[in-house]
Amino acid sequence: AASAPAAAPAAGKAAVPAAGKAAAPVPSIVPAIAKPKSPSASEQRIIDEQAELDLQAKIAARIAEMRANQAGRIAAAARARKAAEAKKRKQVEVVAKPVPANGTHWSYDGEFGPANWGKINSKWASCGAGNRQSPIDIRDGMKVELEKIAFDYKPSTFNVVDNGHTVQVTVAGGNFLTVQNRSYELQQFHFHRPSEERINGKSFEMVVHLVHKDAEGKLAVLAVLLERGAAHNMIQTVWNNLPLEKHDTVAPSVVLDVAEVLPEKRDYFMYMGSLTTPPCTEGVLWMVMKQPMQASPAQMALFSRLYPMNARPVQASSGRVIKESN
Repeated sequence: AASAPAAAPAAGKAAVPAAGKAAAPVPSIVPAIAKPKSPSASEQRIIDEQAELDLQAKIAARIAEMRANQAGRIAAAARARKAAEAKKRKQVEVVAKPVPANGTHWSYDGEFGPANWGKINSKWASCGAGNRQSPIDIRDGMKVELEKIAFDYKPSTFNVVDNGHTVQVTVAGGNFLTVQNRSYELQQFHFHRPSEERINGKSFEMVVHLVHKDAEGKLAVLAVLLERGAAHNMIQTVWNNLPLEKHDTVAPSVVLDVAEVLPEKRDYFMYMGSLTTPPCTEGVLWMVMKQPMQASPAQMALFSRLYPMNARPVQASSGRVIKESN
């Protein structure tokens, strides 16, 4: 009998191949990827050269940046240095133009002592910068026939003041000494303890300085050294009339004979020096008597209660000529 026809495949279902037949291959949907083409030798050389140029350009740019930074730092340092120099110049100008010193207070020790006298007042510059300052240590005098000093002292009225640095006595006019054909009139005398001048290194307990002036204003100082011994009449007259307060002046009714302070032997040393107190004026003729005079221990003790030490240290002789009576 005839067989029935095969049924058609249902819609939506793939046909199943008949038994014994291979299925047809399914075509791939992934596109084929082409392999990169290797550059030729000449192309590779060009690529390498370009890379080298790029690297050099980067290095050059970095170097330029570093140089720019360095130049900036150098410029900043130069500006800072210039500003510092300008500031320093201003400071130097201030130092170079100091306000003139015009102090008036001085003493024998401490801040206002001899080492600083030349700084206290601009008019006292010689105290620090002079080369003919007094006192000195008198050594190696040239022994010559020095002329005798002619003294013309006479009993005179006087006044006494404690000026804060020493006891000073001012005498009436008419008391002179003459030396080297010049006459000097006595202006005042005062005391120092210990002696300011030294003789071959030896210091004395006290000294009297008699300050004279000639008609031209030139100064001459006579120094009489004092050592312990008998009481001194003229010094006692001064002590008897000491003022009760500093800077007060006593004008006694008695007279004073300055000649009593002079030693019997009139040999002396002579040199050029200065005042031993501010302003330390130079061009002063100094005569130091070789023979000391005496004052009693009590008289010296009285002065030491007022001024235990009022002596300027010795100054450099600076090659000065010192003459000595033969």
